[in-house]
Amino acid sequence: MIKFWNKRVREGIVTESKELESELALIKKEIQERVSKTFAGSLAIRMVDSGSCNACEAECNALSNPYYDLERLGIYFVASPRHADVMLLSGLLTFNMTPHVKDAYEQIPAPKWIITLGDCPLMQVPFEKNYAINAPAEEHFHITHHIAGCPPNPLEIMQGFLEFIRKIS
Repeated sequence: MIKFWNKRVREGIVTESKELESELALIKKEIQERVSKTFAGSLAIRMVDSGSCNACEAECNALSNPYYDLERLGIYFVASPRHADVMLLSGLLTFNMTPHVKDAYEQIPAPKWIITLGDCPLMQVPFEKNYAINAPAEEHFHITHHIAGCPPNPLEIMQGFLEFIRKIS
C-alpha cells in the first residue's frame, strides 16, 4: 500500500486529486450560497429524458452520492414537474416524447427554466434528422442554459448548475 501511495505522489496524481477536491469545494460553497440567496435555499429540478442512452442520467445519479452530495447544497431532483423550478432535459427530442416534454414543461410553475444536458438535445450527435427525431430542442423550447458533454461528468454538471444560477441572478 505504501509503495502504491509513493508512486502516486511521484507521478503527481495526488496533487491533481487535491486540486480537484479544492475546486469541488469552491463550487459547492458557491452553489450553496447562490441557491440560498436566489431560490430561498431549495432548487427543485425535474429531469426529463426525451430519448437518451441514459449516460447523462447515470452521471446525474452520481450527484446524490456522498462525494458530490448535491442535496446538501440545496439542489433536489423531484418526481413531479409541479414541484420543480427547472426542467433538466436530456436525450434527443424524439417525435413521440415531444408532447410529453411540452406537457411536463407546462406543469412547472412560473418562473420556469430549461437546462439541456449533454450533446443530444442540441442535435450534436451522430444522428440525422428523420421522421422519429424532433430535435434540436431549441426549436420547441426556450433553452435557458446548456451543459455540454457526452455525457458531462458530475463536476461539469455542477459547474453548469452554477453557471445557470449566475445567469438568472
